[in-house]
Amino acid sequence: MLFSSIPFLYYFLPAVLLVYFLVPCRLRNAVLLLSSLIFYGWGEPKYVVLMVATIAAFYLCGLAIDRAKSQRVKKVWLTVAVVVGIVLLTVFKYADFFLQSFAAVTGLSLPLLKLALPIGISFYTFQCLSYAVDVYRGNAAAQKDPIAFGAYVALFPQLIAGPIVRYVDIARELENRTLTLDDAMAGVRRFLVGLGKKVLLANQLGLLTEVFRDSSEKSILFHWMYAVAFMLHIYFDFSGYSDMAIGLGRVFGFHFIENFNYPYLSKSITEFWRRWHMSLGSWFRDYVYIPMGGNRVSRGRWVFNILVVWMLTGLWHGASWNFVLWGLLFALMLLLEKWIPALQKLPELLRRGYVLLIVMLSFVLFNAADLHQAAGDVAGLFGGYPLLNRESVYYLRSYAVVFIVSIVGATPLVKTVASRIPKKAAAVLEPMVLIALLLTCTAYLVDGSFNPFLYFRF
Repeated sequence: MLFSSIPFLYYFLPAVLLVYFLVPCRLRNAVLLLSSLIFYGWGEPKYVVLMVATIAAFYLCGLAIDRAKSQRVKKVWLTVAVVVGIVLLTVFKYADFFLQSFAAVTGLSLPLLKLALPIGISFYTFQCLSYAVDVYRGNAAAQKDPIAFGAYVALFPQLIAGPIVRYVDIARELENRTLTLDDAMAGVRRFLVGLGKKVLLANQLGLLTEVFRDSSEKSILFHWMYAVAFMLHIYFDFSGYSDMAIGLGRVFGFHFIENFNYPYLSKSITEFWRRWHMSLGSWFRDYVYIPMGGNRVSRGRWVFNILVVWMLTGLWHGASWNFVLWGLLFALMLLLEKWIPALQKLPELLRRGYVLLIVMLSFVLFNAADLHQAAGDVAGLFGGYPLLNRESVYYLRSYAVVFIVSIVGATPLVKTVASRIPKKAAAVLEPMVLIALLLTCTAYLVDGSFNPFLYFRF
């Protein structure tokens, strides 16, 4: 079930909210758990069993780690938890990739598992792993209530595509959360802004990328339009979902961490990854990079740590070599920024420009079906086609307004202007704007407009 869908907006969510606010506080986690399992099972009922089994396994591992008398026994149970998480991801996400790669190297013909990818498995598995590690480190006490733990893992606002919420960040709110009108209104506002970003911007830009793929009359201009459109599409698609998740969390009394902070304004690749998918970056930093030694090791080991972390970051996004290379490309850029301090002394405009170019090229690689298509897409940006043609000019004119609004929307300009509106005027205008936004999005959805969600793949 998509957040940006009529069934969710007008049937599922109102029903859940009604029940949630009518039941006693002690039953609210149960309502969240049950509704989250229904939400998850809406698209693939058979994998609800996998979700429940994952919850049970990590709940028991957490208790075992917490109750163990010696550090050695704690480590044994942590190892069990980590193995469970890795096996889940390997079997359901990476098995066929590894088998295909092995077959390509050896020439052997191996049967593939051909298992459907459970939606959101990368997100909820990482949440479970961080929970087990934090209990082992003593950063959190094991959750004794299986309902509360299940609600944490399956919590539908962030179940499908994050942000990756750590148990330590919402442990208190799982036990006792205060629901206020201000929080609810802030949550509704955030949700509707995210819905607008998804439906009115991301979906339109995504449609243009599909048009490009289907076109038989490509040009250099069309390749650049595609690259910029996808770069904006993935930002508004993913940040829009994060906004909706954070907004829903506020409505239910949770305060999730931020996931994006205007990443396209970055002046370095290092800064970009402090602003983009921040919950993933901090997860790899705290649970992989630092335990490996971080940068407090020899130069060679530090380079190794960087390469491993970014290879895993690429693999986290998908079981394909283009994702591995995508991650390693960022590893290379991060290393170059460390090794060549002069890059940070370039004029600000040049620094912003090179970041946007690298990120754009990386997303061209990211969105390719395979390395051959990626090479063709990148090559098309620099030649091999007419500079422009009738089709590319037509789509440039058709999407000019969407491009302009999206580029402006990727900056804090709209937020800055809105913050300067007098409070009395804002109190009148804001509800009108939000209602108009909801109605406009609803009209697009009723019309059956293009409405996929990219990060369901992960």
